[in-house]
Amino acid sequence: MKILKDILYKVPMEAVIGNTGLTVSSIHFDSRKVEFNDVFVAVKGTVSDGHQFITTAVNQGALAVICQEMPKQIVNGVTYVQVANSQRALAIMAANYYDSPSENLKLVGVTGTNGKTTVATLLYHLFSKAGFKVGLLSTVNIMVGEKTYAASHTTPDSLTINSYLKLMNDEGVEYCFMEMSSHGIAQDRTTGLKFAGGIFTNLSHDHLDYHKTFAEYRDVKKLFFDQLPASAFALINADDKNGAVMLQNTKAEKQTYALKTYADFNAKILENQFSGLLLKINGDEVWTKLIGNFNAYNILAIYAAGSLLGLKKLENLRLISELNSVSGRFQYVVSDKKITAIVDYAHTPDALKNVLETINAIRTKNEELITVVGCGGDRDKTKRPKMGNIAASLSTKVIFTSDNPRTENPEEILKDVEEGVDALDFKKTMTVVNRNQAIKTACQLANPNDIILIAGKGHETYQEVNGVRSDFDDYKIVNEYLSQLEK
Repeated sequence: MKILKDILYKVPMEAVIGNTGLTVSSIHFDSRKVEFNDVFVAVKGTVSDGHQFITTAVNQGALAVICQEMPKQIVNGVTYVQVANSQRALAIMAANYYDSPSENLKLVGVTGTNGKTTVATLLYHLFSKAGFKVGLLSTVNIMVGEKTYAASHTTPDSLTINSYLKLMNDEGVEYCFMEMSSHGIAQDRTTGLKFAGGIFTNLSHDHLDYHKTFAEYRDVKKLFFDQLPASAFALINADDKNGAVMLQNTKAEKQTYALKTYADFNAKILENQFSGLLLKINGDEVWTKLIGNFNAYNILAIYAAGSLLGLKKLENLRLISELNSVSGRFQYVVSDKKITAIVDYAHTPDALKNVLETINAIRTKNEELITVVGCGGDRDKTKRPKMGNIAASLSTKVIFTSDNPRTENPEEILKDVEEGVDALDFKKTMTVVNRNQAIKTACQLANPNDIILIAGKGHETYQEVNGVRSDFDDYKIVNEYLSQLEK
């Protein structure tokens, strides 16, 4: 139970009708969850407008309503607070309701197009190995110490974030690493949180269905760094030209990492094999089980963040050498017939290009590289032909197939993908709409020493078609088909 005026601390209010001294139970922005004595925050979303459900919330017992527009019907005994931005107000209220939990641990946000999950998850494991109690808020899952909770969004809503941070406080967590999606930043889900640091991985083509322009997408990422306090660090990939943009207006301590240009933290790839990477980081060599140039950046980012958060150099390097790859990120298996199958979350043009270039840099060219890939429905359509072009140009065979078609016709999605294939590469491609059948076909086409890349879904264990999620695990399915070939 909380006093309403305490929950509203630091929320800019434009008008108030009623008493803010009320004792309230919970905060909700979903009217279906409202119960007696709760606060309902009417948020204008991309699909629905919470203002349409104010009456429903009040009828279910809401004692207070936070809204951008006052309703025409004012109910006696209910307090109405008008604010300029309900999403921002909700985030500040969530932090107040849970007693500002981000202030009681070191919270580090990781943003960028690719690498967010890997960097955040590896940092969680790095600091866990160092003996700390650690939290993680990621696309794959939420961790509070060693306890695992299911994740539904890259960046959860502000109430969920603060509830987990409060749980972390209760469990004695000292560090928390959090993925920061552009949607989450734009929708003020992280407003009101105190960050000890921010990490920028890279920026490439993605989410232009939501942000409309690349500049808008970039500037939303930049907003996170603009809001970091002077006590925090801002760590950016200096090899990405957008990294400098992130630092333009930040008050935080500016730090850089790079493989190609001078930076505070530099690395050089000495060996790049399927068994791992040998890196030289700021003059010291370290072997890591992770694979590829893109993972060299990820490893360098966590080394830098670890250093900035106080890990000693030798301990940092030793623990990095013990880390394993993240689920669904360049996760591979080698069959008895020496067929290598790789499952990766690569669902953007840049990520797909990085993975394919990594494989091509390692393989001998005597074997075939068979890529299974598609694009998700109800998402940025402009990246589809680019994905098709990259897959066909960098593979010896390509099978275009369904990803998560959602509410779109999968055959229409695949037509968009095929449009990007150059005429000279088209003979390499085939289309198998059913993803299970596509993976089976790739396994049947593969000969000993060939490589199969299954891209796009990575860690996901479902496929979404017309709003229905069915069990579907790329890694499990390819293992089953490869095992059948052995018999």
